[in-house]
Amino acid sequence: MRNEGRTRAGEKCPRYHVAMGYSIDLAKNEREAELGKCPRHAMWDLSQRLNAKVHGPDSAPILAIDRFRSLFFGAPQIWAMARTLATHLTSEDVVYCTGENVGVPIAALCGGRANSPKIVVFIHEINRPRTFLAAKLLGLADRVNLFITNCDHQVNFLHQAIGAAPDQVFLLLEQTDTQFFSPGAPMPKSRPIVASVGLERRDYRILAAVTADLDVDVKISGFSRDVRAMAQTFPKVLPPNMSRRFYEWTDLLQLYRDADVVVVSLLKSDVTSGVTTLLEAMACQRPVVVSRTVGLSNYLEPAETLTQVEVGDRAALRQSILDLLQNPEKARAQAICGYEWVKNGHDRAQYVETLAQLLEARSNGSIFNCE
Repeated sequence: MRNEGRTRAGEKCPRYHVAMGYSIDLAKNEREAELGKCPRHAMWDLSQRLNAKVHGPDSAPILAIDRFRSLFFGAPQIWAMARTLATHLTSEDVVYCTGENVGVPIAALCGGRANSPKIVVFIHEINRPRTFLAAKLLGLADRVNLFITNCDHQVNFLHQAIGAAPDQVFLLLEQTDTQFFSPGAPMPKSRPIVASVGLERRDYRILAAVTADLDVDVKISGFSRDVRAMAQTFPKVLPPNMSRRFYEWTDLLQLYRDADVVVVSLLKSDVTSGVTTLLEAMACQRPVVVSRTVGLSNYLEPAETLTQVEVGDRAALRQSILDLLQNPEKARAQAICGYEWVKNGHDRAQYVETLAQLLEARSNGSIFNCE
């Protein structure tokens, strides 16, 4: 059987699994990453590091019971995957769930029983009403061995509202592929570029309002397969100097490199909306202006790595953009600080190694401490 071996005293080695909430050909992605066409995927690296089997939502046929369960929470294809896993996982297995959309079904069907596998769940936003209700009704804290999350607000919610024990939650800050997202030469341009990337909880109305009369091109990559635009995300009509389109990976990389300023303008949020753009822009050594939200509190220090503004503060956002455009030396100094911060603390390889050690520690019942 995959990744099965023997340890001392004749005990079997743990079998590792990665359960993902969407389908992706990780091997193909890795081949394209080696050619520089896209960033590497952390779950490919993790699967190679642990010799883990990867499971996706298209791995099992959907039955009526899966559709019925999805009325309570989640998607039927995820319940089908969880149902299939429940038939063969034992206490020798460790399952890493990439989100609560996967973790709740797997914990419901595989956790809290005799000979249960070790279940580790990455939490993005467990305080959503439906997710919170599911977690409480299922007694998720009694079924999951370890919760991992990427911001303090979710850590506190897991402890206070879900009832997770102090050693049952681990804060793992986000990462980016600094081999792909890296500094590079900009393309020729006729005027400065203000770039913004992402869709989740974005406020492009305020960005449009504060830049509409500036002599800049505002370029937005605001599309996502996982997130729908909120009604307040975009202005009804984009200003003449603002454009929005889908960027392929290499085009996105060039957009960052072309940008004189990258703006992450957000609505109020207690999750890490905007963190991916933040890290990618810094990895490309670009100056960043970001809305200060509760969810991003772990990523806003030290202050010299970026420029922060209050959510909804139009005057501050406009002035911050102008300040960086009109003071290139200041912008460059900030960009260098941000680049070093990402390289030293948020690189993909560091992230994967920490995650692998967490799973290895839970496989033998110990507690991993990275301090």
